[in-house]
Amino acid sequence: MENSDNSQRKTKELMKNILGEIPLTVELYWLIRNRSKGLRSRFSLSDLEKRIPELVDYLQKHEVENKEKKKILVFATLHYWISHAALISTVFSGMGHDVYLGFLPYHDWQNPINRFDLRRQNLYAQDVLKKLNPFVRAFSFLNVYAGYKTLPTDLVQRIEQITRFDSQYTLQVEDVDTDNPVYKMRLDRNESVARSALSWLSTNKPDVVVIPNGTIQEFAVMYEVASYLGIPVTTYEFGDQRQRVWIAQNAKVMEQETDALWEAYMDVPLDRAETRKIHELFESRRKASIWKNFSRLWQRAPAKGVAQARKELGLDDERPVVLLATNVLGDSLTLGREVFTHTMEEWIVRTLQYFMGKPNVQLVIRIHPGEMLIHGQSMVDVIEHVSPDLPEHIHLIKPDDPTNTYDLIAAADLGLVYTTTVGLEMAMSGIPVIVAGKTHYKGKGFTKDPQSWVKYYKLIGSILQDPQGNRLTDREIELAWAYAYRFFFDFPRPIPWHLVSLWEDYEQTPLSKVLSPEGRKEYEATFRYLLGEPLDWAKIRDAKEM
Repeated sequence: MENSDNSQRKTKELMKNILGEIPLTVELYWLIRNRSKGLRSRFSLSDLEKRIPELVDYLQKHEVENKEKKKILVFATLHYWISHAALISTVFSGMGHDVYLGFLPYHDWQNPINRFDLRRQNLYAQDVLKKLNPFVRAFSFLNVYAGYKTLPTDLVQRIEQITRFDSQYTLQVEDVDTDNPVYKMRLDRNESVARSALSWLSTNKPDVVVIPNGTIQEFAVMYEVASYLGIPVTTYEFGDQRQRVWIAQNAKVMEQETDALWEAYMDVPLDRAETRKIHELFESRRKASIWKNFSRLWQRAPAKGVAQARKELGLDDERPVVLLATNVLGDSLTLGREVFTHTMEEWIVRTLQYFMGKPNVQLVIRIHPGEMLIHGQSMVDVIEHVSPDLPEHIHLIKPDDPTNTYDLIAAADLGLVYTTTVGLEMAMSGIPVIVAGKTHYKGKGFTKDPQSWVKYYKLIGSILQDPQGNRLTDREIELAWAYAYRFFFDFPRPIPWHLVSLWEDYEQTPLSKVLSPEGRKEYEATFRYLLGEPLDWAKIRDAKEM
């Protein structure tokens, strides 16, 4: 019976692929069968469609003239990102700009889709989004004729790198097999959108392109093509905080470039209210509770105290403790973050091998709790492959282990990290931290940042010779706390709608409220930054102090 079902599914997919290549077949099917009933698919814009009459009505009644009008392309793929992009496009239109919304009608990034269903989703999206005309001119990049020109060599190389990132992100691996079906599917999609993007951007020449993420998938392709053509591009992404957004101008936002922010703020001490706020946030993380507008539960279990943690792990007081905290493989915050290692896995393996021969040091390896949600390779497997039976001085904390990371921090004499925020938290506790990957808090005055394996090993050795004498100074700890505050509370800018809670947020803050005098006071600067107005952190700092 199961074989029969599989055979039927394959036959159906084959027929859809054949019909999907025949001109007008999908269009006729859509007119006859689907248009009045909508689309039964994961690709849904129904929540957006319900609000479009309200959005258009407001824009019709509040048209504005803007002498500094910009021609804007907002790009998105995946239905949830398209809905969010459509909403921010209406804000740009309400500010008096000339707005284009370019989209690709995919419902996921990791599985192939037959041409029939893809064209059907395309027709559905066009039917919904055309209702935003003339305020937002939506179009599908599937409909952009790109011809058969060969992509420039530079872009070909960039597309191949994006495809490697896509494979790492999707399969949650670091070593990419170019024969893998996922790699081949992603390469085909990425090359296709690159040709369409190159054609449309070259012809239409927008003043700015606004894109989510910018590191992976079609988002990254659009970013690279715009950059290649010299068109200003802004990328944005969401973290754990409601109604806050990360923004990067002519850069990939997931790289979390904070140098300009820190340059403006590093000599500005936290005031009493700011100090209390950052302490409250980290206390909530330690206690495994959710704090204010943050949505993530940072620990599975509250802290029990360092003494209890030492007892449970069997740590003694005679030997120094090194805490190595891993990242989740394939996370956007680890892609392309190599400094002196080829991969994060290599860093873990070589570090483990280094400590295997040092029984005078206790090594605690904390596997990221986020691994409980992944399907790819676990760092537990990597470690067990190196040493199925770890010696007594090396302790492995698995993702589902209830041990609280903050108890481990309290026990540590030295921290080793790749890009995880645990490194920042250890520095805030006065622990010397060696950073192996490119992370936002690296080079900010309170971490050790080797550029080679030789310097990495030398740093470990010199710190462990005198752990107490190598603890951070009061000034370094102060910098770590100040940086943490700036990263969590100043770096994300106010925005009315978070991707995850989009329609709940919209009910609380509709377009009319965003574009009201009160809403403009709170949010307009963010939308101007998205449109390329310089993100001047010194100006933001000074305005905050007034």
